[in-house]
Amino acid sequence: MGLSLSGTKMAKVSGLRSIMEDIATTTSHTGGDAGWLNLSIGNPALIPEVQNTWQRLTADALADDFTAASCQYGPSRGAPVLVDAIVAEFNARYGWGITAENVVIGPGSQMLCFIAAALFTGPAADGTQQIVLPMTPDYTGYQGLCMHSGGIAGIPPRTEPGQGRSFRYAFDFDALEQRGRMGMMLLSSPSNPTGRSIDSAELARLIGVARRRDVPLIIDHAYGAPFPQIAATATAPPWDEHVINCFTLSKAGLPGERIGFAIGPAHHINAMVSFLSNSALHAPQLAQTVAARALTTGRLQEMAASVISPFYRNRRQTAEKLLAELLPEDMDWRLHSSEGGMFCWLWVNHAWFDDMALYRLLKTKNVFIVPGRHFFVDPLYTAGLLNHGKQCFRISLSADESVIGEGIVRIAEALRELRGAS
Repeated sequence: MGLSLSGTKMAKVSGLRSIMEDIATTTSHTGGDAGWLNLSIGNPALIPEVQNTWQRLTADALADDFTAASCQYGPSRGAPVLVDAIVAEFNARYGWGITAENVVIGPGSQMLCFIAAALFTGPAADGTQQIVLPMTPDYTGYQGLCMHSGGIAGIPPRTEPGQGRSFRYAFDFDALEQRGRMGMMLLSSPSNPTGRSIDSAELARLIGVARRRDVPLIIDHAYGAPFPQIAATATAPPWDEHVINCFTLSKAGLPGERIGFAIGPAHHINAMVSFLSNSALHAPQLAQTVAARALTTGRLQEMAASVISPFYRNRRQTAEKLLAELLPEDMDWRLHSSEGGMFCWLWVNHAWFDDMALYRLLKTKNVFIVPGRHFFVDPLYTAGLLNHGKQCFRISLSADESVIGEGIVRIAEALRELRGAS
């Protein structure tokens, strides 16, 4: 039996599927003892204080809430205890004045982005409407959100040199304004993979585009404010009738529980609630009660500010030092500037360098990284992008420092071998 057109598209091996396969290799019984150095995984670091806090909160929820939460169905919008906690937190923190009608809880923020893509993009009466990423590179998982071919478009960045080995991407707003077939815009801020945070002027311009085109702007805050604060944010989450803000507890220490939530105008959020009802019924309920306890007690906010944010800021500083010490001095490699964040995004500006060649060679050295091309949208070669999409790669900072250090040593070896073979 053959697959449908959407089935064929969704069954393809994507960048995200490749990452998940690498995770499976390093955690399986056969691969887990093979000495893999996994610098590709997006798991949050195992921070003891964070783990212990979630364990205590879960134990309390199991004792007090298990029957009500896990032994019966719940509302598709989300458990009222968590919805109310979110409303109270964001009204107090940002003065938004939202109600429960502005909130939906989902099984992870990626699923919420998938729902938005299904609602706002795809075949329509006036033609196919696309997901538009205002700047690539961006999270590789976005490319699997649309169930039809050609459903996503990315705007290549402007590349700006920084001091020393650093560089930075900038929005090409002229190219964005000219983009047709726009059904919605979507970006992560702080960005996965670069850690770049959108500033207030850039945000205002993006919201302006969304208003003029009358499309939603979905902002994925998986790494930013108000939690988990893994990377520094240049501006607070915005409230606007054309903005849907997505948040998750994954990077705050609960990736396996799949709890995310979206906040936005009621007419968009209610459509997302209906979609969730028709697909997954609702998000896991026991995890929602745990999250509500974390919010109402203030533990989530405290962990983000005093534990998680300093941990990743220090980890980033350590990684920058190791990269400067260990990568070849006679190569033109550059690191995207960032304050904090879970990843380092590197650009090797040489014609002989290819991200997939590095990925394959590093696997022979028991190291996983993520090829940069997975974070761009085809075609990889454009007048503005040239070969840049194949000259980058991402490494994760959530592994132990010893793993990161040894991984960078092997990356340096691989770079020299690739150059020598050219």
